[in-house]
Amino acid sequence: MFHRQKTGHHCTTYPSCSMTSFAEAFPDQFVEVGIAEQSLVSVAAGLASCGKKAYAISPASFISTRSYEQCKVDCAYSGTNVKLIGISGGVSYGALGMTHHSAQDIAAMSAIPGMRVYLPSDRHQTRKLFEALLRDEQTAYIRLGRNPVEDVYEEDNVPFEMDRATVLAEGTDALLVACGEMVKPVQEAVSLLRDRGVSAGALDMYCVKPLDRAGLLAAAQGKKLIVTVEEHAPFGGLGSMVAQVISANDPKKVICLALPDAPVITGTSKQVFDYYGLNAEGIADAVCAALKG
Repeated sequence: MFHRQKTGHHCTTYPSCSMTSFAEAFPDQFVEVGIAEQSLVSVAAGLASCGKKAYAISPASFISTRSYEQCKVDCAYSGTNVKLIGISGGVSYGALGMTHHSAQDIAAMSAIPGMRVYLPSDRHQTRKLFEALLRDEQTAYIRLGRNPVEDVYEEDNVPFEMDRATVLAEGTDALLVACGEMVKPVQEAVSLLRDRGVSAGALDMYCVKPLDRAGLLAAAQGKKLIVTVEEHAPFGGLGSMVAQVISANDPKKVICLALPDAPVITGTSKQVFDYYGLNAEGIADAVCAALKG
């Protein structure tokens, strides 16, 4: 396990597993490289080429940009078994602003041939995903948040299948598709819409690349509207991918709810989501407005 950590800044993921505890438990399996993201990825790729299972861990804003060439060449192009873990993803760094926000990482990492991209929605799905990734030998980028989030699934009942979207709800009017921390508000929006007389289905598309095209098209069949929700810029992310698949196979109206194409406001994740309507109420309002339009 490899880690990049800024001195004096403690990074955790929402499964509440700190790198410090891992380092203390497995000191011979932990390498701290300091503020050197390119070296972080290249060293991990070098050891992976020698048969090690390497996990390169760094804030998502840095590993997806400062190490981009190394992710592309040393990992994906070279076919090394490196799992790139982007922690404190999205806007979870809050007031530190755009320098520490990762709102373009889905688009950037998905554009690399051979790079898989995953955004698990809660701690239980994260565990299932990592158990599956431990068994394969392909590179992947996994974005995790910084703060604890509400559970989407029950600990003893996580409907997980590798590279297959999870059906959260069935509905007839609209289909909501989300990934990462946007899955919980989508789950809540489905209930709000039901109270408003709108029948909405929902998909947890944790596997952004490879996108579950078959699952998406099956869930979209017969719907009047498709709505994607993501903690990402409006270009090149989940919304773009879903719109591409729908337009080519089952044309219908698609709206993409995302962060703006601009530096976002500073604040906690909840404050940012509330401001841009990326919460249950905002999602439900957008669905109702689109169905009426």
